[in-house]
Amino acid sequence: MKRTILTVATALLVSSTMFAQLRATDQTGINVFETPKTDTQFTGKKVEFGASIAMPYIALKNSNDVTNQDPTKNTEALFKNSPNFALSMANLYINSYLADGITLQVTMYLASKHHNETWVKGGYVQFDKIPFIKMDLLDNIMKFTSIKVGQMDVNYGDAHFRRSDGGNAIYNPFMENYIMDEFATEIGAEADVNYKGLIGVAGITNGNLNPSLAYIDTTQIATKYSNGHHNPSFLLKLGFDKQVNKKFRARLTGSVYTTAGSLSNTLFGGDRTGSNYSAIMYNAAPGTGTAFNGRFNPSLTDKLTTFMGNLFLKYNLSDELSVESFTTLESAKGRKPSEKLERKANQFATDLVLRFGKAENFFVGARYNTVSADVAAAAGAANSTTTLMAVPAYNVDINRLAISGGWYVTKNIMAKVEYANQKFKNVPNVNYILNGYEFHGLSAEAVISF
Repeated sequence: MKRTILTVATALLVSSTMFAQLRATDQTGINVFETPKTDTQFTGKKVEFGASIAMPYIALKNSNDVTNQDPTKNTEALFKNSPNFALSMANLYINSYLADGITLQVTMYLASKHHNETWVKGGYVQFDKIPFIKMDLLDNIMKFTSIKVGQMDVNYGDAHFRRSDGGNAIYNPFMENYIMDEFATEIGAEADVNYKGLIGVAGITNGNLNPSLAYIDTTQIATKYSNGHHNPSFLLKLGFDKQVNKKFRARLTGSVYTTAGSLSNTLFGGDRTGSNYSAIMYNAAPGTGTAFNGRFNPSLTDKLTTFMGNLFLKYNLSDELSVESFTTLESAKGRKPSEKLERKANQFATDLVLRFGKAENFFVGARYNTVSADVAAAAGAANSTTTLMAVPAYNVDINRLAISGGWYVTKNIMAKVEYANQKFKNVPNVNYILNGYEFHGLSAEAVISF
């Protein structure tokens, strides 16, 4: 037992520079997208541990147009909340330097709103070199190429690089992610190329967060319109990322993700941790079944093709002041297995962040996010906490404005506060929880990440 403790303690004390080809989980990882190529010297197998914890405080008020607001008698009434600390979320990272240019990363969710117990998020091997194949041409290609294989984040678009992921909320200058949160982990392989600022990403995955080996019987109603196969998903990203001069950086990318059919694709619902907002948008108290406060999932879980364009700009006004903007345009089209016709979902988001201080350790920011989507009709569900009434098909518009400010006390400790206002529009005027729904108010969060 003592030897085990000593081994772990030694691993924790190894040089933190050994994993330069993996994204840092502290402040230095901000505005890092595909991990840039670095030339490290292999000195032997090493292991590094890290962790992130996010502790939110929520003081949000919400309302809707449902007439009977007694949540004990009407399942479409809103849960009566009160300001308080919400459940903290935590991640654990295990990074292993296996050979020259070969690194293994494993991430675990120790606790979260959606899964209170420990879950393995995923793990992948990253090849920055291929030392076991002696070929000059391959060595030259790998000077600007990285290959990842395993269960990992789907590298669709750039927004997922700036989102909160369970306990790791240190990259995100706002409390929450986009309304339509495009994030999932899937089994697959990805090649990232960065040649003199030109970006190229190509990948293939199994198209599922939780894969099934079951035979797809297309005679059944639930899969009537699926093509009857476990189809792969393909992703492609092209763009450029260039430090134009000492003051100005620009990055522009376009991405596509597509699958011909899936039993349960979760690109817009693959987060196993939950929202950083709490106690809003549901009838029941915060818990694993009410974890995605403020978000919208278009439920395009079978056939799906979606495009995203991103523009990131950063300009250093002085040594202690910079301004950055990040904009997203997204258009998705697809369906559930039970649907014959495809539906559309579009999203726009833009934010402006002012960073100041000697180490950019203070920031203020504003974000506008809007979603317009076709929503399928919903039949009454006797055991649902959100949809007892039958709801006809409709097109929903959702808008959110968020204003935030924060302080990096050290590169590993961050505190932020945000005011947000979000509204759902065009929801059918029936006894339905999202009819006339809106929330507004303050929230805050402390984040520790290393």
